Amino acid sequence: MLANKPFGMRRWWSMRGLFRRSIAANALPVILAAWLVVVAGLGEHVPAQTPPPAAPEVQVMTVVQKDMPVYSEWVGTTEGLVNAKIRAQVTGYLARQDYQEGASVKKGDLLFEIDPRTFQASLDMARAQLAQAKARLGKTELDVKRYRPLAKESAISQQELDDAVQANLAAKAGVQAAEAAVEQAGLSLGFTRITSPVNGIAGSANAQIGDLVGPTQSGELTTVSTVDPIKVLFPISEQEYMGMARKIADGGAKSGAKDDDARHSDLELILADGSVYPQKGKFSFAERQVDVKTGTIRIAVVFPNPGNILRPGQFGRVRAVTDTRKGAIMIPQRAVTELQGSYQVAVVDADNKVSIRSVKTGERVETLWVISSGLSTGERVIVEGIQKVKNGMLVNPKLVEPENQTKPAAPPAPKKD
Repeated sequence: MLANKPFGMRRWWSMRGLFRRSIAANALPVILAAWLVVVAGLGEHVPAQTPPPAAPEVQVMTVVQKDMPVYSEWVGTTEGLVNAKIRAQVTGYLARQDYQEGASVKKGDLLFEIDPRTFQASLDMARAQLAQAKARLGKTELDVKRYRPLAKESAISQQELDDAVQANLAAKAGVQAAEAAVEQAGLSLGFTRITSPVNGIAGSANAQIGDLVGPTQSGELTTVSTVDPIKVLFPISEQEYMGMARKIADGGAKSGAKDDDARHSDLELILADGSVYPQKGKFSFAERQVDVKTGTIRIAVVFPNPGNILRPGQFGRVRAVTDTRKGAIMIPQRAVTELQGSYQVAVVDADNKVSIRSVKTGERVETLWVISSGLSTGERVIVEGIQKVKNGMLVNPKLVEPENQTKPAAPPAPKKD
């Protein structure tokens, strides 16, 4: 093929081949040297083995033992210390309503007034009949005085004197009956003014002006409740009652105090919004008998209620110290995990290694939990970060201060007198 090309072209192809062979011969050492450098560089940058992850940081608390008051709670209902149901004692038409519904009233304040005209007329008639009876009595007394000397002189018969004496006695009885009728009419007239028998809060009116009211016609007109102090009623089981009764009796016997003094410990009231009522309550009484249907007995506690903040019908929880657990081990509830009915905690040993341990729990007190068994004093339990550890894992523990283990969060202090 090269022979068919012109001379100039043949010379150019010859020079081109010679140049390629020269480049190939000279470049081979260079290429080999570069390849060795690349291989050596790759060997130097081979990644080393990945180091183990750092131990996770957790918060731990040292387990301590303290005497712990055990609180019990019962759901109760507020009720007025006195709930006076106001009824009409005489029959008549309601003429006036003299109080504001829901307002405070005092004993003797006028609530309603029944039309008094009929009862005033009855009183006037009774007074007139009393006057007639007194007039008859005066005449019979004069007759007796006149007939006695005449009977001694035999001017009249003894029978006439006896008739005069008996007539005088009948007149005296008539006066007494007329006086009673006047008193009754006066009472009826007074009953037309319906007043509050106690200090308290008056409820809504159940009758309107113009209604015919009476003992059998209208029922209750309203209710006035004394709410300062106020009662809280709640049921407790028969077993709880027997335990409390024994403690009260034992406490009174040991201290030489009366039962009333031994049982008057302070009780707290937790309201529906979760707040603690600032006033402390005192035990008032236990119901006469146990309810045979429910096996419970009602307990009444009385709380001061300045400003009438509490009203009858509210729900709340009554809390009281029912026992003291000596040397109780308390840990936060967030340190305890529940798994299929069993409870576990994560314990960190001296080598910072985690061990998941089963424990037996007791009472809950606010954010704390009594541990009956499974933990010892001085051990460290994880209170924060428990979700990122497992059995046998090494951790980086950070010690935190123990939470309050003496009592639940203190309610606001009551006002001092």
